[in-house]
Amino acid sequence: MADDTDGTLFLTSEECAGLATPTEYVAAVREGYRQRGEGAPAALRTKLMNEEPPGMFTGYSAVLPETGAMGGYMYAAGFGRRDAQFVLPLFDAESGALLALLDGASFNPFKTGATGATGVDALAREDATTLAIIGSGAQARGQLRATATVREFETVSIYSPTTDHREAFAASMNKELSASVAAVASSAAAVEDADVVITATNSSEPVFDGDVLEDGTHVTAMGQYDDVKHELDATTIERAKYVPDLRERVMDDAGSFINAVEEGVVSEDDVHGELGEVVAGEVPGRESDDEITVFDSGGTGIETVASAYMLYEKAREQDLGTELEFALASEALTGE
Repeated sequence: MADDTDGTLFLTSEECAGLATPTEYVAAVREGYRQRGEGAPAALRTKLMNEEPPGMFTGYSAVLPETGAMGGYMYAAGFGRRDAQFVLPLFDAESGALLALLDGASFNPFKTGATGATGVDALAREDATTLAIIGSGAQARGQLRATATVREFETVSIYSPTTDHREAFAASMNKELSASVAAVASSAAAVEDADVVITATNSSEPVFDGDVLEDGTHVTAMGQYDDVKHELDATTIERAKYVPDLRERVMDDAGSFINAVEEGVVSEDDVHGELGEVVAGEVPGRESDDEITVFDSGGTGIETVASAYMLYEKAREQDLGTELEFALASEALTGE
């Protein structure tokens, strides 16, 4: 538990970058989801759309009682600047004190990658050695780095539509990881014979054919939170044991599952359980080597608060950040 007499610490994006390893992020996020599985509260994402200028204002939050922290993530994306900024207020879950404000841009792929890796660790076969990544951006990089800490992959196949992007991504990660990382010419080539498949795209349409999946494959779909986008096809959802990050969001913005419901191949009853419930042992995860599993993540306050608190503690240990003063409501809320 933090000492809430220290005041509020502001951490820049640069100060957050490099503070923790992928392994440390995964440990923090896994623990956060365990707490969620045992009842820790987390709010659904709110997404407010603006027509002109086009933009999106988004936020979500969570309380992790055992970690001793609570907070949220807010960001504006698009609008006139056609860019985004992320801010994260972190509070002490016992006293209610505002512990920190974090510029949340740089650690976003790390905490999101740790969420994907938590899903892989909970649902993929223990003997998984082949990994397919669909996507070659920052989120794909975060997914690969984190997932490589929970399974001993021998080969990684990378596909994204732009040849230069996938080849540069593969070359960079091949130098960084012990696994052999190579770009391939199609999503089918990546997915075929893969033990684990990770999609990290903005695609509105399926990025591979679910019929190509081998029995026993685990699929992690990262970052989609739009009811009309479905980077996983109905076949994949129909064949799989389906696990979301939050059950309540599934029929709101889990586009791949919503599409499968609309096509009549699954119903809401086919949601197996939340990731946290699997991590906490409240519901079973993989029950055979042959079953296909899907973890569908749209992003929650769980991984955000868990990661932010870890970074906050590390920053305190290393004397990083700038102290800010925030008034107590009992002193400032006077109306005078």
